[in-house]
Amino acid sequence: MGQIPRIYVAGHRGMVGSAIVRKLKAEGSAEVITRTRAELDLTDQRAVRDFFSVEKIDQVYLAAAKVGGISANNSYPAEFIYENLMIEANVIHEAWRANIRKLLLLGSSCIYPRLAPQPMTEDVLLGGPLEPTNEPYAIAKIAGIKLCESYNRQYGTDYRSVMPTNLYGPGDNYHPRNSHVLPALIRRFHEAKLNKSQSVQIWGTGEPKREFLYVDDMAAASIFVMNLPAEIYGTHTKPMQSHINVGSGLDISIIELANLIKHVVGYSGSVVTDPSMPDGAPRKLMSTSRLNNLGWRATIRLEDGLRIAYKDFLSTVHG
Repeated sequence: MGQIPRIYVAGHRGMVGSAIVRKLKAEGSAEVITRTRAELDLTDQRAVRDFFSVEKIDQVYLAAAKVGGISANNSYPAEFIYENLMIEANVIHEAWRANIRKLLLLGSSCIYPRLAPQPMTEDVLLGGPLEPTNEPYAIAKIAGIKLCESYNRQYGTDYRSVMPTNLYGPGDNYHPRNSHVLPALIRRFHEAKLNKSQSVQIWGTGEPKREFLYVDDMAAASIFVMNLPAEIYGTHTKPMQSHINVGSGLDISIIELANLIKHVVGYSGSVVTDPSMPDGAPRKLMSTSRLNNLGWRATIRLEDGLRIAYKDFLSTVHG
């Protein structure tokens, strides 16, 4: 490895990948390598192999993924499982072939059973049925974790996985149908304010509770985990539990979130629920005790992060 590591951030145009790039560049201690999807199709194994053979990468942050909310997962299950499996298999295998020793996979809290005990600890993985609405995506992410563990066990690599809770912030997807709940609500309340609508309807009962983490906190946690010494992280002493949760440690009901976003956006109408639409899992709170004990905690409060996210939405949509 050279004096300044060459770090490849896969998925640098996504919300998490772009935050990791911002953080790495701000620290100034690495050469950050990126490729757009047009330049490098990660579902093409030969293209990934050629890229690694030419670029001589030292570390990989695997933030590239096909992601979306309940509607997108329900509509495109084949795309969600196929694309994510191919990306993970190609990047992890070809990183090993290129003798890249360090890699960090970014997963998702949906890997855990639908009715997992709360807060969810890392060891409940594979302990029960998954949430049906995003099962294909979850299975792909579980496969990614097991790829990292398997290469560590067989080849002595140092491939790690971080499982973030629901993320939000600059670079989020505000699509009316294919976005996650928080950015979808930002858009809905903003449009309701512009249109002077009397009410905003939210999917489901509003009772499910969700945890949210500002994306720059996620980027900081990812770099923190990547740089932990192997003996502290336990890559080889705990080969069957390589993943680690990243969250805020706090959750909020969807109806409470809606009212908080209503306040941040400045919408004056009412909030109504639609119990005929799916709720998803009743609660998804991550246990972050393992990461906290290693020395990292989230720093950005939800309301503060929502204000930044709303400004980002305004610049994204209205430029």
